[in-house]
Amino acid sequence: MRKSCLDSVYEFAKNDPRIVFVGSDLAAGVLDKFKQEMPDRFFMEGVSEGHIIGMASGLARCGKIVYVNTIAAFLTRRCYEQNVIDLGLENANVRLIANGGGMVYGPLGPTHLAIEDIAIMRVIPNMMVLAPADAVEMNYIMRASVQHIGPIYLRVAKGGDRVVSSHGGEFVLGKASGLLQSSAGSDVTFLATGVMAAYCLDAAEMLHGQGIGCQVVHFHSVKPLDSQSVVNALAQSRVVISVEEHFINGGFGSAVAEIVAESAWRFPVLFKRLGLADAFVERYGSQEDLLRHYRLDGKGIAERTYRLFKQGAK
Repeated sequence: MRKSCLDSVYEFAKNDPRIVFVGSDLAAGVLDKFKQEMPDRFFMEGVSEGHIIGMASGLARCGKIVYVNTIAAFLTRRCYEQNVIDLGLENANVRLIANGGGMVYGPLGPTHLAIEDIAIMRVIPNMMVLAPADAVEMNYIMRASVQHIGPIYLRVAKGGDRVVSSHGGEFVLGKASGLLQSSAGSDVTFLATGVMAAYCLDAAEMLHGQGIGCQVVHFHSVKPLDSQSVVNALAQSRVVISVEEHFINGGFGSAVAEIVAESAWRFPVLFKRLGLADAFVERYGSQEDLLRHYRLDGKGIAERTYRLFKQGAK
């Protein structure tokens, strides 16, 4: 996913002199072709994220479209004031490419986990918040990002993620996509964002084997959120579950809950948010290990959903 993202920046820059890349203390060799061919639009800055955001905002004020790339936890928490004032307030054409969204950097511990990033970025006015499911969807998003007016926060996963998105050649920035409809109907609808779409598909297959029909709707955009797709899910299913690799508070599930609360829904639909509890992650391990521990892998999601479905069926 990250490779697709950065490759797109390079390809765009070859044909559009407005494209600028700013990296923060990235590994040697990142976008070497960009650096060699367009050195006046390639910058590799040190570990000073607040400065980098201010620099990117200034470049945007000069008519550039700026792609900034570094670790998600630092790109959000460490320079939050600059994100608010220099990007949000200025409505700057800056795209924040945030490496390691969720628990990708689990081996490095809680300081490197970006599991509150969606919550803090989605409250910034003018800030679009995106979380693609895979490299294919990333390509669609990157093409659309060139024309978008205003700042974008782009949550990037580990890389090598299973391709599950299906837009049929049509992609609308901010429009949710249906990924799977089981033959047994849609007793349960999973609303997923980012790589959790793949795990929800796994859970849907497991539940299908137990006679529970599921559909998975993927939201690559948390802000703006496709409210009509949320309302449609409420109309189609007995149980609606949001799933995210993020704290349960303030993130994608909370954005969905806001729509549910304001939709004046009157049918007996059970809505539940699945995510990380309101507590610091103290474990170290791979992303896969942590997802299993917190029951956000396919098996964990399926088991929790099965109990919720039986509860909602009473």
